Amino acid sequence: MTTNLLKPKLFSCSESNELGKKIAEAYGQKLGDSKRINFSDGEFQVSYDETIRGRRVFIIGSTMPNSDNLMEMLLMIDAAKRASARHITAVIPYFGWARQDRKDKPRVPIAAKLVAKMLQTAGATRIITMDLHADQIQGFFEKPVDHLYASTVFLPYIESLNLDNITIASPDMGGSKRAYAYSKFLNSEVVICYKQREKANVISHMELIGDVTGRHVIIVDDMVDTAGTLTKAADIMMEKGALSVRAITTHAILSGKAIERINNSKLLELIVTDTIPKNHDCSKIKTVSCAPLFADVMKKVHENTSISNQFLM
Repeated sequence: MTTNLLKPKLFSCSESNELGKKIAEAYGQKLGDSKRINFSDGEFQVSYDETIRGRRVFIIGSTMPNSDNLMEMLLMIDAAKRASARHITAVIPYFGWARQDRKDKPRVPIAAKLVAKMLQTAGATRIITMDLHADQIQGFFEKPVDHLYASTVFLPYIESLNLDNITIASPDMGGSKRAYAYSKFLNSEVVICYKQREKANVISHMELIGDVTGRHVIIVDDMVDTAGTLTKAADIMMEKGALSVRAITTHAILSGKAIERINNSKLLELIVTDTIPKNHDCSKIKTVSCAPLFADVMKKVHENTSISNQFLM
């Protein structure tokens, strides 16, 4: 009886239900019963259909746009707190609003900090997430944050390609740290793209720093949104003599004309995870699941054991 009381319960926000089921299966149990009721004016209510008193609760949900996904996570956390859950862990595979992590011009919000405060105010006692847009976002929380890296699932895939002459590329200066981490593990060269933006999602100029002649290039990034940067970088690299260009990006937002750009580009393949529900039909895109990684970390968090073996880089 005591063991059963200590067993954690896993729940999923509605838009992340498919990933939630995969994580629960990898964890070794079923998702708990919860539901969302939508009202005609757009308001909605969430509820748990089973007791969670005294339990550790894992709530799985990416907070990608629209804002309903973030609001649903907040309501799920608040409901768990009011139902006397012992620990409430927000499992957020994709942490939305993370691109607004600083004031880059006057009179703008720091949205990532605001979201962190809302999650804590709602009642989250721990956060598990993956490949934040900026590592320093962890510092916006006063609660423990387990920041996982998709390299754990991507590196085995890269090694399975059995490619010689691999070069790791960063699509911008901000991603150079990530690119060097991959290159260190793979013992490969690195090139970096320097870009200037005309405005958000619009690139005015891009140059390649480094040589890709006769190399199989793999671009690494945390997310792909409109795919403008990614496809432009791939086309430039092929023009500069690369043998092939692939890309690995953790979060497949794929908004606007992203699929059209990918199909029309010289990208051979785009490998993504399932942190965001699939919203595309593109033969160039391959998905590797992050569910086993999250399940393993969640189990170790519950058992208070080390998760350091999940960090390949």
